[in-house]
Amino acid sequence: MATGSIPCGIAVPQVFLDTPVDMPFVRDFVQRAEALDYESLWVQESIVSDFAILEPVALLNYIAAITSKVRLGTSVLLTVLRNPVQLAKSLSSLDQMSQGRLIFGLGVGGHVPETIFGYSSELRARRFVEGIQAIKALWTAPKATVSGTFWNFENIAMEPKPVQKPHPPIWFGAREERPLRRAVRHGDGWMGAGSSSTKDFIRQSGLIRQFLDEAGRDPATFTISKRIYIAVDNDRARAEQRLREWFGVRYKNADMASQVSVWGSLDECRNKIGEIVRAGAEHLLLNPAFDDMEHLEICAKEIIPAL
Repeated sequence: MATGSIPCGIAVPQVFLDTPVDMPFVRDFVQRAEALDYESLWVQESIVSDFAILEPVALLNYIAAITSKVRLGTSVLLTVLRNPVQLAKSLSSLDQMSQGRLIFGLGVGGHVPETIFGYSSELRARRFVEGIQAIKALWTAPKATVSGTFWNFENIAMEPKPVQKPHPPIWFGAREERPLRRAVRHGDGWMGAGSSSTKDFIRQSGLIRQFLDEAGRDPATFTISKRIYIAVDNDRARAEQRLREWFGVRYKNADMASQVSVWGSLDECRNKIGEIVRAGAEHLLLNPAFDDMEHLEICAKEIIPAL
């Protein structure tokens, strides 16, 4: 089954465009994914939307209760829209309830007006970094002290700490040079966006390796991953059209589907994903946009073992 040369996760059905939210389907999907030996299950964040998408942390809490071994990842939480003290508590609770299976993926975002959430867009990057520092302090120190521009507290205890020590792996979503440097400085991994192309990934992963080297970091301590939107179908035109329809709703940009997705026959999809692996991906997140259960089986049995 899912026994390729690199760990592969799969995106949880979280977006419901044409049907009501279907929790029995989500349950069946994630339990089958675990049975098929997927390494991880992943959720996204889109709090404000005109389509149905479930809140990611709440969804992972549900998934933690109905699985036992598969890792649980966020890619990504928009932490500048959240209070880091409350988020630290929520995620440490999730890591406890899942017995240490959380991967904390986070990003700056910028496409959602922060004023909706009561924040200013000024100094977003500083607030982002200070939030990470506050979360790490609350997760690792018996009594945390943080002194910054946005977050200031002294001798604050928060229990329970996460199961994973010193804390759950922190993976970044980032595209440009400065955020990629920030990922190397503060994180344990980086995931190339699904809305970025293989060409983008090759450039970005090269920068990550350069920055790891400049920082004197062992590359083995930092995971490089890529989300891949995938559609397996011998009818290439049909697959592309269905991807374009989905991207048109999800991202409001149908053309993006043709620029960033992997679609076509099994052999074509294997070859395109193999190109991403050869470019340095050490972990993959496969993301079907439709026919989720069918893709769950196909990827586990026909694509991942060939990587």
